Amino acid sequence: MKKTSIARVLIGVAAVILLSSISFAEVLKIVVDDTIQPITEEYISRAIDEAQRRNDQAVLMEINTPGGLVDSTRKIIEKITTSSVPLIIYVTPSGSRAASAGFFILESADVAAMAPGTNTGAAHPVTLGGGNVDEVMKQKLENDAAALMRSVAARRGRNVDVAESTVRQSKSFTEQEALSQHLIEYVASSQDDLFRQIESKSFKRFNGQEVTLKLAGQPIVPFSMTLKERILGYLMDPNISFILLAIGALALYAEFNHPGAVVPGTVGVVFILVAAFALNLLPTRFAALALILGAFALFAAEAKFASHGVLTVGGITLLTLGGLLLVDSPIPEMRVHLLTALAVSIPLGLITAFLMSIALKARRNKLVSGAQGIIGETGIVQAALSPRGKIFVHGEIWDAVSFSDVPVGQTVVVRKIDGLLLQVEPISVTQPAPSPGISI
Repeated sequence: MKKTSIARVLIGVAAVILLSSISFAEVLKIVVDDTIQPITEEYISRAIDEAQRRNDQAVLMEINTPGGLVDSTRKIIEKITTSSVPLIIYVTPSGSRAASAGFFILESADVAAMAPGTNTGAAHPVTLGGGNVDEVMKQKLENDAAALMRSVAARRGRNVDVAESTVRQSKSFTEQEALSQHLIEYVASSQDDLFRQIESKSFKRFNGQEVTLKLAGQPIVPFSMTLKERILGYLMDPNISFILLAIGALALYAEFNHPGAVVPGTVGVVFILVAAFALNLLPTRFAALALILGAFALFAAEAKFASHGVLTVGGITLLTLGGLLLVDSPIPEMRVHLLTALAVSIPLGLITAFLMSIALKARRNKLVSGAQGIIGETGIVQAALSPRGKIFVHGEIWDAVSFSDVPVGQTVVVRKIDGLLLQVEPISVTQPAPSPGISI
């Protein structure tokens, strides 16, 4: 009897453990709708780690990307292929794409799927620096990317030759073409449709293990970016980084011309440091930063030499080029747009040149207010200077001293001020000779 009771207790405990493990067998869902860069890599890696910790059945990644950086792509592929939780990558919604780096990530998935009206491919590596690389280096980059594609596609059991053609020949495929060429396993109109198609169908994982998933009806747990990742993802837009850098530089200039204002200096330092942090995560050309500094030098020179706008135009040109060349990215979506560069450069150039001209003119002008404004003014002696007396100047009576005696009513000029005592000199007044032929 005791043995029966113990057995029942053990069975109950086992059932509770089993049910608790099943309750955690959920599907973790992430959405990647951005370029592939370090923040995207961090988000995907964190999601896979969380799914492994929770022992989820699978991770569903909905993706829409134009591509991105090679280093981030490789790290994401490494994370996917070593994950203990299967990855389902689904290109959705209609109109989306998994191009370039996105195609590499799609092919690395345990299960690859696309929605109707989507496309993928065009995975040829783009040379950084506008293509100014010799043919040997281009071949090295291409061969390296092709080898990675062959490795991933072969281990996933997909069409290696067609997958490699996206690298060698930049081929792209619609969802039906990708399905017929065996680059993906499913075309599904929705998430539920995809899960129904996957139901009870086995597939081979990267380590060769056969796995079957039963996802229909399973709870889907969304996995969002943290606040830090959302902010950094926003800052990773090169256009935003360039705008922050330009505004920061303008704010610092305002602080230098108005020492003690504090607010412009604080804003400038914060904006420049934030921009520098974002640019540090992007493939930044430091030569472009030199162009931007050169632009501000030309703005300052315009204010000093008054070249009638020639130096300002040169500064705007340098600032525009610096913005366009600031981020050395393989895809247009990760570069500063021409419209952004012009929208920042032209107003900033005009404003900076105008402010600098005002500041330099103010420094060149003589101070005409306060006690120092009296120097050079003329006054009338009110109490004889012998050598000290009083004069009337600037609407006030002042104590004054002269090196020679000056009688009342004589005109004097102020040469120096020492506290409240003026040092003056008499002005010699020569009487004009009477005009001939005129009698009085």
